[in-house]
Amino acid sequence: MVLPETKGLSERGYDMYEICIETHFSAAHHLRNYRGKCEFPHGHNWIVEVHVQCKVLDEVGIGIDFADVKKAANEILEHLDHRDLNQLPQFSQENPTSENIAGYVYRALSGRLNDGTRRVSKVKVCETPGSGVYYWE
Repeated sequence: MVLPETKGLSERGYDMYEICIETHFSAAHHLRNYRGKCEFPHGHNWIVEVHVQCKVLDEVGIGIDFADVKKAANEILEHLDHRDLNQLPQFSQENPTSENIAGYVYRALSGRLNDGTRRVSKVKVCETPGSGVYYWE
């Protein structure tokens, strides 16, 4: 069997890769103006998945190192970890829902990781395994 030759973006013009990392943090929250058990303070072991699209691979064949994405994500999440999310300035005007946390993480990571060859494509936040939300722009 003959395998196709691997070429970079500069030669073909249409390569795209999407890498993904998963990380976690633990935090409490409650939902204001909500009726139900989530109106009361409670905690989650949040799961965060970060997707980064890359157009170009480096000389090693990597679009962006998994470790670099995980480090950037964890630097953002350390400000949320073991906190009451309702007490943080970024959630003073909106509920710290999975949706709003995903948007916050997406925007913060985009500012750190996006350049001309790569971009954060989406962020997924899960309150529990099997229940999550994606955010992208």
